[in-house]
Amino acid sequence: MHIPLSGTDALTLELFTPALENALRPSREYDIEKWLYVPNTYSEYRYILGTRGKNPLICIGINPSTAAPEALDPTLKSVERIAHANGYDSFLMFNVYAQRATRPDDMEKTLNPLLHEENRKAFRYLLSLSPTPAVWAAWGNIIEKRDYLTDCMRDFVSDGKAAGARWFTAGPLLKSGHPHHPLYLRKDTPLLDFDIEAYLAK
Repeated sequence: MHIPLSGTDALTLELFTPALENALRPSREYDIEKWLYVPNTYSEYRYILGTRGKNPLICIGINPSTAAPEALDPTLKSVERIAHANGYDSFLMFNVYAQRATRPDDMEKTLNPLLHEENRKAFRYLLSLSPTPAVWAAWGNIIEKRDYLTDCMRDFVSDGKAAGARWFTAGPLLKSGHPHHPLYLRKDTPLLDFDIEAYLAK
């Protein structure tokens, strides 16, 4: 379990571009030919964790927990299984907010604008990896935990639109209208087209 040690505004953040450059250098900790991990060491926040491939599925959750290369948590294992079952050769886990907190209730109460902007750079980088990016909305009801999360999503939807992204959910929406969280989904759950703009307009 990861409990934040402080608010992210008390940290000296590693900005996305240098963090990506570091993540592309050889590591003694994991195989960089298989994994993309930004930042490339365990910290209070995480921009990206995933596997490399020619046909990746970008999965968007709410916030990172403890997962790292070769040490996926149950949620990330489910993400990987569903990505493969739907014909993708790799997955890239991204989050609406980059602060690590296993329990969403431990997320900071107010948005750190710098962390969001750097996280947005991470998302635009992921979008650039495919000519038609596939984005799986997978945040469940947790998006209701903080008011700023929906505002963050509006920025990501704008970025996705500019990149020609196609949005999906895994299975039908919850009764609440939110897309399913990956954790308890069957490994062969099909991806369905998702009108993300209509969802945000509600």
